Amino acid sequence: MIDYKDYITIEPGKRSGKPCIRRLRVTVYDILNMLADGMTYQEIIDDFPKITNDDILACLAFAADREHKAVILSA
Repeated sequence: MIDYKDYITIEPGKRSGKPCIRRLRVTVYDILNMLADGMTYQEIIDDFPKITNDDILACLAFAADREHKAVILSA
């Protein structure tokens, strides 16, 4: 499993502090939204050549971890 902490960065002055991929200006939300719109990993990588398969997997792992923590906190 990918350790998203190696890929996802949060910087207050970049993209309003939203979680980004490796200090790039591409947010986790951007990637998740592209996947939800039906884009394949390869289509995302073609549009953003600095993004890798592992970056996309890290976004999914980050979202899963956030969801898991939200469920635990609400319990």
